[in-house]
Amino acid sequence: MARIGELALVCKSKNAGPFEVTIDAVFPDRETFDKVRASGVLCPELFARLYKVRPDEVVFTVYDAGLAFKATLPRLVPAGDVGDSDVYGAQQHAPLLDVEVPA
Repeated sequence: MARIGELALVCKSKNAGPFEVTIDAVFPDRETFDKVRASGVLCPELFARLYKVRPDEVVFTVYDAGLAFKATLPRLVPAGDVGDSDVYGAQQHAPLLDVEVPA
């Protein structure tokens, strides 16, 4: 098994406005992208579990031409509000890095 952090060429997060964050995982080649896609590990339910939101709150998109996956989900604390620890949403991808992709 390999982790998303080992397989992805890019894995990043950023604000999608003050109330949402978007997380992108881009893969280096078609073979790796297809392996991750076929595993089904990247899905709304995964992001819901990792980020403590409901699956129906996750907008999940597969960008086949870009060899990428994108998830947009609500922030638990609005950007810049009291209790926000990542005003830019730039560190929110970290939990995704350790997700294992079955062989």
